[in-house]
Amino acid sequence: MFDSDFSEDDTRAELIDPVLNRLGWRGNLVRRNKTIQGLSKRPDYTLRIEIAPGRQPIEVAVLEAKAVRFSHFLGMEQVKEDARLLNVPYCFSTNGRLVAEYDRVTAQTQEFSIENFPSPEVMRERYERKVGFSLTSPAARPLLVPYVGGEAVVRDYQDAAIRAVLEKFAKYEAEAAKKAKENPQRALLSLATGSGKTRIAVHLLKRIADSGQGRFKALFVCDRDELRTQAVRAFQNVFGSNAVAVTTSDPQINAQVLIASYQTLFEKQDNIPFLISRYPENYFTHIVIDECHRSAWGQWKEVLERNPQAAKIGLTATPRQLEDAEITHEDREISANNYKYFGEPVYEYSILQGVEDGYLAPCDIRIGQVSLEIAQLTKEVIESRNPIDATTGVKVDSARLRITNIERSLGRTILLPDYEMARCQDLFNFLLETGESGREPEQKTIIFCAKDHHAGMIARYMNDLYGVWCTKNNKQLAEPYAFRCTDAGGGQATIPDFRASSRSHFIATTVDLLTTGVDLPSVRNIVFFAYVDSAIAFYQMIGRGTRLSPGKHLFRVYDYTNARRLFGTGFLTRMQKARSSSSKSMGQVLTLQVNDTQELLQYNASERYLMRVVDGKDTTVTVEEYSQALSTKLVELAPTLDAFRNIWVDPQQRRVLMQAIINTGVSSKAVQCVEEMNDYDLYDVMAELAYGMSPRTRRDRAETFYQQNEEWLNGLPEATQRTVRTLINIFANAGIESLESRQIFSMPEVSLSSLSSLGVGSEPLRLVKARIFAE
Repeated sequence: MFDSDFSEDDTRAELIDPVLNRLGWRGNLVRRNKTIQGLSKRPDYTLRIEIAPGRQPIEVAVLEAKAVRFSHFLGMEQVKEDARLLNVPYCFSTNGRLVAEYDRVTAQTQEFSIENFPSPEVMRERYERKVGFSLTSPAARPLLVPYVGGEAVVRDYQDAAIRAVLEKFAKYEAEAAKKAKENPQRALLSLATGSGKTRIAVHLLKRIADSGQGRFKALFVCDRDELRTQAVRAFQNVFGSNAVAVTTSDPQINAQVLIASYQTLFEKQDNIPFLISRYPENYFTHIVIDECHRSAWGQWKEVLERNPQAAKIGLTATPRQLEDAEITHEDREISANNYKYFGEPVYEYSILQGVEDGYLAPCDIRIGQVSLEIAQLTKEVIESRNPIDATTGVKVDSARLRITNIERSLGRTILLPDYEMARCQDLFNFLLETGESGREPEQKTIIFCAKDHHAGMIARYMNDLYGVWCTKNNKQLAEPYAFRCTDAGGGQATIPDFRASSRSHFIATTVDLLTTGVDLPSVRNIVFFAYVDSAIAFYQMIGRGTRLSPGKHLFRVYDYTNARRLFGTGFLTRMQKARSSSSKSMGQVLTLQVNDTQELLQYNASERYLMRVVDGKDTTVTVEEYSQALSTKLVELAPTLDAFRNIWVDPQQRRVLMQAIINTGVSSKAVQCVEEMNDYDLYDVMAELAYGMSPRTRRDRAETFYQQNEEWLNGLPEATQRTVRTLINIFANAGIESLESRQIFSMPEVSLSSLSSLGVGSEPLRLVKARIFAE
């Protein structure tokens, strides 16, 4: 076979791998591409340098391979994106003969023969020049400390974030050795809610602690007891008894890592804050501020200023400057000071990327079908609707009724009980439509309310509706169903049940107790009954739903206050897209007979939206608009269904196509989730949108494969038949990516050698995949 006939696998095996091996790129220095949660692919090769056996290798470059018949530049755009996600400075693309290189440090591109590919020694020299320190220097020690539990304990983007911080700190230490220190080490990490910022902090600090650089005493600061409890569990999994929670009765001065809340640190004893009375200046060597968008230049400023020599790390999903006219002064102050104090984030990971990688859930945005005719809400009309005080719950008389902004006043200053009941009825009908059969309204839901009394009212109304439903359907009550989860209502004690119970605590009505940080993977619905001013608070509220849990593929946002207007208000961290599901008819869901309030209620058409990034900003578009955008891009990349099929069965071409779609601000994986097509391969999800193809589930495709290929299959050797049948069953369960995992060839039922009888060189699986997707 001539090398011009080489497939990509042939090119790797015959042309690329021998050169890499000869240069020393072997063993622990090379990581081959891997599947992430059965979805996205990373580069063909990630190249690493290693100082000594047993030390942590450091990623320095990514290499993309293409078949020899293609241009060596073909993989360059894809590999640039991979390098950004993996936090490596050097990008290579090759066809086995020539190499194209892009240097992310200098933004220069060059090309050369593969025989001149740089060796590990050369790449180490280049890397050390780039980062500004030698890997043999004391400053580099944390970078060389292996992960406790092995590399698998962190995801690839988490490792990239940790390396970014350690590189910045090491460079600072190297420079500080040459001149007097001017500023402390500071680093900001901006990662989407649910992406594991606490895990990053745990392993980052552990590598520093184990590096032997000197005294180590770390403080992890959070702003509520529940967050402290979560952090303690995470840290103790790695640090054991060397990580402890701080209380005012026990400062835990002997532990390596202290986890404290602001409340504890600033509780006064003899009129002196606990922080000052128990910990001298510069007591801590490292300080991590969790959710650092909160309390900016408030209490945590004092923690930092009391420890000027400590290294500081800020963690948040929302650190950037906001520029929208509706943004509050508080937002400007918080974001500006985050940005000013810590500097540019050393690493960012967006919701969109998390959704595509299979780590985060997309969201389905639904607009509440009932609202008030604000224009008719004069003071006289409000007086006639029996308004009550939003704080005390007592009736508001005419003399005390002061309304300047009606939209913002509802819930915060006054409550109209009939209106609140109407919204609860509407929401309950939403839950009935979307819930699991037999347990429709029993979905973990957070309803954001304006005040504590408002939260109590909503919990009561939701419980009333649930009780009627249980009686009508002969269901046993799951008590409590709805409950007030606020600071004033003792909400901290209910959070564990809300998180863990599967037979109670379904609807949490809250004000701000659940706004940020609390890990609640089972939450399926985020509801806005309160008017939201702060874009930062809004994004944090949305973030409560992004975590995945067993059986949860998406979360829904129910918007009754036009909170969605805050999408795209200037966050530069590109918090991205969520999707909406299929266009099920919601029907007429409200039949209210409550005095004459009916005339003030608007019954909106059933609309569903999803978030899309346009010109770098989040925006909401209809399902139809979003689907059209994805379809248009796909047809641009693959004009026909045949062209799309040919791309789909080639893992590298498919990866390029999928990344190109992500870069346009749309997510095929998100569409799959919100259209409730998790039993379908993404091929069918996308082909239906772009080419009008009738989709088939994976199991339908497997059955069709056997029907259409029975004669062909029976003509194969017995061992080959057995392997092909196993592959088809694997596809039926997990999709096309499962067929491309090298692990399947470790199964006794799968024999790579048996596939040689298919006569398709080193790509035997391509023929099998082509037959799976044949129409």
